[in-house]
Amino acid sequence: LRPATDPRIEQLSAEPGAEMRYVALLEVMPEFELKPLSELTIERPVAEISAADQEAMLEAMRRQRPVFNEVDRVAGEGDRVTVDFEGRIDGETFQGGSASDVPFVIGQRRMLKDFEDGVRAAKAGETRSINVSFPSDYGSPALAGKTAVFSVTVKKVEEQKLPEVDAEFCEAFGVSEGGIDALRTEVLESMKRELASAVNGRVRTAVLDKLLEANPVEVPRGMVAEAIQSMQVDFARRMGIKDVKQLPNPETMQEPARRRVALGLVVGEVIRAADLKVERERVIARLNELVGEQPGADDLRRQYLQNAEAMRQIESQVLEEQVVDWVISQAQVTEKSYSFGELTGFGQGAAA
Repeated sequence: LRPATDPRIEQLSAEPGAEMRYVALLEVMPEFELKPLSELTIERPVAEISAADQEAMLEAMRRQRPVFNEVDRVAGEGDRVTVDFEGRIDGETFQGGSASDVPFVIGQRRMLKDFEDGVRAAKAGETRSINVSFPSDYGSPALAGKTAVFSVTVKKVEEQKLPEVDAEFCEAFGVSEGGIDALRTEVLESMKRELASAVNGRVRTAVLDKLLEANPVEVPRGMVAEAIQSMQVDFARRMGIKDVKQLPNPETMQEPARRRVALGLVVGEVIRAADLKVERERVIARLNELVGEQPGADDLRRQYLQNAEAMRQIESQVLEEQVVDWVISQAQVTEKSYSFGELTGFGQGAAA
């Protein structure tokens, strides 16, 4: 038997002078035969980075570094305004409701929509009274669902213009030598890395989905419960939650936990069947990717190597990559063409 979880001891009998008797209840790992990988069909996305993609990326970079010039006109979409404001709810000021010299760009939705809309078409020196409704899911429970009246004074209106792609622009993105040609080379290399990451992510998802689809497995309830607990711990750590009452309902984690357990079982069977071992060279390569070449990289690399848990996580990621590579080498692979934007999401939103 291969226990899935620790046994639960019941009906313990331990009378003096008699044998100790007990019943151990345990779930066992499901037994299943891995379907032939040669029967799987995996789609591998392919894409080229066009000249138009590169120009669009440079344009997006220009939008990241706008130049603002003060203007004597009403504020509109894309303008940066600097304001003083004081908010009141039922006539009383509230924490965080007042500030001075606050800049924001109209249309970026950094401020609440009612606030932004109330400042549109205002000129420097103008003071307005704006009703602002806080959404029911607002981050501050004390303000959620309430309406405040803000007195807003516009101090400055600035027009946004895109910078020229010149030496100064190149230096702003870390290219101090080689000028525009060097910047274009850097941009292209960065886009290639982004595209490769997107392709690998798509292939990984396709492989894992196909493995699960071809190998349905009954997952032990105890393993699902342990997975839910682990997911809650991860969630609490990421969100900084200390009160267990703020954790998501375990029921909402049932399906993700089942999938995690099922994937672990199926992937584990692939590892066993293919006799895969973690490749040390790939682990070191992944570690070098993580630490990069920034100052202090050697110290950071040393810290990773001395942290057993961190290295286990890297080894787990590498072993999963080896599983994906192995499945791809055995399965039927079809290719489908996509654009750079379709794979990476670049330019797919309102703002590129």
